[in-house]
This record gives sequence, C-alpha cells and structure tokens, in this order.
Amino acid sequence: MIFSGAFLMAFTNYYDFQYFVPNNFPKPVYSFQNNPIDSNKIELGRNLFYDPILSLDNTVSCASCHSPFNAFSHTDHKLSHGIYDSIGTRNAPALYNLAWQKKFMWDGAINHLDVQALAPIHNSSEMASSIIEVKGKIQNDKYYRQLFYQSFGDSNITGQNILKALSQFQLTLVSANSKYDKVLDGKAIFSLQEKKGYKLFLASCNRCHLQPLFSTYDFASNGLEIDTLLKDIGRMEISQNRRDSMLFKIPSLRNLSFSYPYMHDGRFSSLRGVLDHYSIMIKNDRLGINDSMTRPFKSDEKTDLIAFLLTLNDTSFVFNPKHQFPRDLINKKKL
Repeated sequence: MIFSGAFLMAFTNYYDFQYFVPNNFPKPVYSFQNNPIDSNKIELGRNLFYDPILSLDNTVSCASCHSPFNAFSHTDHKLSHGIYDSIGTRNAPALYNLAWQKKFMWDGAINHLDVQALAPIHNSSEMASSIIEVKGKIQNDKYYRQLFYQSFGDSNITGQNILKALSQFQLTLVSANSKYDKVLDGKAIFSLQEKKGYKLFLASCNRCHLQPLFSTYDFASNGLEIDTLLKDIGRMEISQNRRDSMLFKIPSLRNLSFSYPYMHDGRFSSLRGVLDHYSIMIKNDRLGINDSMTRPFKSDEKTDLIAFLLTLNDTSFVFNPKHQFPRDLINKKKL
C-alpha cells in the first residue's frame, strides 16, 4: 500500500504486521490490547469477509453489501440485500477508519467492532444464520482449520476468534490518502474552486462532519421525513428515548464518489441532491441539526462545495489489491 507522508508507522509488540495510523488523525478508540494486529489474522479475516460461508445458504458474504470498489459500501441498490433476494431496511454504510468509531450501524446498535458481525450474520434479511452455525461450517473446512491454526495456534474454531479475525481485516481499512490529506501534508494544493468549497465546508458542515475523519460518528437528524414503508425511527429504536427519534449515525464524507446512494435509506443518488435537500430544509426552517448552517447554499456554492468533497476521494484505498478478494479462497475446495 502506498501512503502519503502523513502517515506515522506504529508497531505492535506482538507480530510482524505494521499498522499505519495517519499523523493527522486522533488516537484510535479501538483497543488493540485484546486483539493485537497480526498478519495471519488479517488474512484469515479477509477470507471470511469474502466468503459466503457466513450466510445460511452460502450465497451472501460481507462483501456482497460492502464492495471494496465502492469504499466497502454498495451502489446498485438503495437498501441492503440478503439471502433469497430479501431486502433490508437501510443502506449499507461504507467501511473504513473503523478503529476511530465507538458505535456501529446507522442506529448505533452495536458498541464494539469485535461483535459487529453478529448483526448481519443473525439478521433474517441479510445472512439469516447464527454464529453457532457458522462455527460448525468453518470447523468442517480443512482450509479454514489451517488458517485458524496459523492465526491462533489452534485449529479448534471458536465464535470469538471468527469475530476477532473479521475485526482484524476491517481495522486495516484505513482511508487517509486523498488529495485533502496530501494538501495537509504539503504534497498538493487546492484549486481555487476547491479552496472556496473548503471554506464553505468549514463554515457549514464541519460541526457534524469534523475533519480529518469527516464525522464525529455521533447521531443527528438529517432532516428527512420518515419513510412510511420502512418506518425507520433511527436511534430511538435502540435507546427508546423520544429525543433520539430520527437520529442516525453521521457518516464520514470521505470517498463519496464511490459510496452513493446517500443517507440511511439511500434516498439520494447524487451529492447535489443531498445539498438541495439541506438547502430546502434550511429555507423552510426544518433542519435543526446544525446551527452553523444558517442559510441555503447558492447554486455556485453547491458546485464549489462538491469540488472540495471530491478531494476526499482516496483511490489508493478503493483500489488497494490487499483489500480485495483473496485468490486463495478460490482454491480452498481443492484442499
């Protein structure tokens, strides 16, 4: 992987894998003490991420909804799809910079990355399986027994180690090599239009989409009316607190060119559509999510703002071969 000079190399004291943390990023909130980074575990997690063995009928993998070429989201439909062509209730979020996040899912239902995979595995509209079922199938697979032995020194498969391996791979999905990052590192400069957009961003968007992660990963209202079919009330479903009604996790703005459609229900297919929505909400005094957004964006301001947002695309992350389908997985049945 090629990184800009903005990266600080951090080493674990346990294994030979070098984990990179960007210089301009805050300290990760994920604790590596109970799951130290290891190259064998990462490769095991990568295999599991792309293997449909995690689903009931062996047809759906994590990558089915989280494609590397879409910044680990999907673009071919608004809502996530599962086994038997079932349709979920939310848009699959992009996966990157997970070590800096405390809660997961649009409603924050999961509070630790090491257990996050349980949600899609057990969800009847996604993988519709169980960790016990998955453990049994993997235990009967010679290929995985070898990988688990290399990773954990034990070919006896446990649910905990399955989840830890999945976390290991996902923790390596660090996106911080965009033009924006290179500008911060003195390796590039913004165009005049990008500078204008950056100024607008700082004045109107940075409160919720705090740089350099471009999210606080908190929960906020996006001003959308509730979908009468999905009836998704957001964070309130978990907290049972009325004040959390229609609050959703704030997504990062990195890699937006690859991770459309936008919002928790995939309602908008373009960035201009999103900005049009916020402008209408501000004009009608219906937003109430960000005091810094005090007036609608003008047409040329939307263009400038989009120009800046495009500097957050990280093609070296999206097209990194180390994040893609592992070729060894194709040949595992030959063992």
